[in-house]
Amino acid sequence: MGMTPSDMQSRIVRYGELKPCRTAFIDAHTPGSDQKENFTIIGGGVSESADQHVHISIPHGFNIGAAGQPPKCRNSLHSHRTAEVFFVLTGRWRFFWGRWGDAGEVVLEKGDIINIPTGIFRGFENIGDDYGMIMAVLGGDDAGGGVIWAPQVIEDAASHGLVLAETGRLYDTKKGERLPDGVQPMPLLTEEELSGFPEPTTREVLPNHVARYWDLHAMADRQPVQVIGETGVLCDKPGFEVALVTRGSATTAMHRHDRPSVLMPVTGHWRVIWDGGETVLAPGDTISMPSNLDHTAVPSMTGDAALYHIVATDDPAGPTWAGA
Repeated sequence: MGMTPSDMQSRIVRYGELKPCRTAFIDAHTPGSDQKENFTIIGGGVSESADQHVHISIPHGFNIGAAGQPPKCRNSLHSHRTAEVFFVLTGRWRFFWGRWGDAGEVVLEKGDIINIPTGIFRGFENIGDDYGMIMAVLGGDDAGGGVIWAPQVIEDAASHGLVLAETGRLYDTKKGERLPDGVQPMPLLTEEELSGFPEPTTREVLPNHVARYWDLHAMADRQPVQVIGETGVLCDKPGFEVALVTRGSATTAMHRHDRPSVLMPVTGHWRVIWDGGETVLAPGDTISMPSNLDHTAVPSMTGDAALYHIVATDDPAGPTWAGA
């Protein structure tokens, strides 16, 4: 059974229609992090603010979000229990990791992708000269149950009026908000707990967790390249698979999945055709294809064209896969 274009509209999020939240996380008032914007595109993500707008709430087995930041703005050190994957839409970004952010780092540019190992503290900053955007995929419908912050982030935030409750809800004391009776602040991780967070070197992270856009683009010249998956360039089983499709590997042949899938253009304009309609997507746009709906996507204009394709698997969301 097909779907009309009007019905599909609720499953399309245009870049220019994204609704930001500027108070999504505990570091929203901390100097250096206070200008970042958080977007939840599919699923509730890990936002700690009741003001966060969710564009598509349909469960997919993963969450799609984005972070937009001006130059020199950073996202503070935190960790996740499930996969956190980023690809760069615009700008130049430095990703860093470790208890104090000095265990390793890498600089990524347009189309590059990183699958950050679970259980390590990580942060990122826009080191370009203009506003930049990175798109994110988080494992699980509950995105792992929230963010784990490095202790210094919680302490810095408190000095600027923001308190994170043990429930994961954020309270702004500058607005007169206070913790409800019986609710305690989020406890800081102990030194013993902190010792369980790995400190991998750059050499350990890059080969298995970072892939460059132009390398993937070259590999996708005849058929889509699986970027993240059991047999992917970045070998992992995070509960979803990520592939890159280019002009050379796009096909007019229709296909379907037994669960919702997501298309996210990185470059070029893409004509997405499904049983019942079609639309054109630009970089930064997102479309959620319903399960068991025949569809395909092909470039609609000349020039470079590539998109990331994400679909859930039967694997549970959880720690980074260590192999068989």
